[in-house]
Amino acid sequence: MKPRALIFTSLFLLGSQAFAAETPAKATSTPKTEASAKAEPKERAQPKPTLAEVPYGAHERQVLNFWKAASVRPTPVLFFIHGGGWVTGDKARVANLEDYLAAGISVVSINYRYVTQAILAGVKPPVQWPLHDAARALQFVRSKAAEWNLDRARIGASGGSAGACSSLWLAFHDDRADPRSSDPIARESTRLWCAAVTGAQTTLDPQQMKEWTPNSRYGGHAFGFMPDPNNTKTRDTQFAEFLAARDQVLPWIKEYSPFEHVSADDPPIYMIYAAPPALGQDQKDPTHTANFGVKLQEKLGRAGVACELVYPGAPDVKHPAVPDYLIAQLKAPARRKTATR
Repeated sequence: MKPRALIFTSLFLLGSQAFAAETPAKATSTPKTEASAKAEPKERAQPKPTLAEVPYGAHERQVLNFWKAASVRPTPVLFFIHGGGWVTGDKARVANLEDYLAAGISVVSINYRYVTQAILAGVKPPVQWPLHDAARALQFVRSKAAEWNLDRARIGASGGSAGACSSLWLAFHDDRADPRSSDPIARESTRLWCAAVTGAQTTLDPQQMKEWTPNSRYGGHAFGFMPDPNNTKTRDTQFAEFLAARDQVLPWIKEYSPFEHVSADDPPIYMIYAAPPALGQDQKDPTHTANFGVKLQEKLGRAGVACELVYPGAPDVKHPAVPDYLIAQLKAPARRKTATR
């Protein structure tokens, strides 16, 4: 096993982009000088996509990038969903992209319609747009399996924060395939081989969030509790209203909260967080607290679903970082057929 200290480095590299997109930037007290800017390490350039801006729907945000791994045999797929609270973010960068390609794993990174766009369009609940887009993009990728040399079964989802929540929703939700549809893409499965996520929100139920982490503030915008969809800074300002209206929106919560869909036939899960859990206590970062991971791991354990939970000081860490887990799972000997329900 790699040294435990690598957990912190790996988590920072994998999750900082997603977290930064969801957290307001703080002003720096010392401006950068030309010398200090040159001293900073440059971000490694990514390989250009094999195919860029591939549409999987009609909206300008319904596009994806595809990187094809060199292989004679069909390759496993990393299906990446960017973070940003479902209100910002982009598919452009995928952490450790070169490592996946070198391991013979092709990579897809998707954009999706934002919650804010759904609110302005009158869609209820707004969260259905990013989540349904993730499912549709996954079906689209499966429909390209022969053309892109992909293993239809071995698709693992990953992402940070909102992208992590979307990944877990896909992992647990009943198969959205419609075998009777006249649309061949809609007939494709939405089930996954595995999921590995960073800083995931595992529930969208405000009551659960409040019980697990008293200073919770996230999630109301997913169900329309956002006073100004044109101003992303108003995203987390109506948690009290969200909690008070829980009973009215409970059917939506039951459909779009990953926690609600756990069952025994779900794929194995990996979750990593930046700080240890402290259930029932206020958290420095309640939106990405490991409390989410602890409660989901408990439920997955009761269902008999394999789950690795990693945070500083976590016991029995087998895979220090997301790429370690995904490469091991996606390249492992066949263990089962992809479940459909």
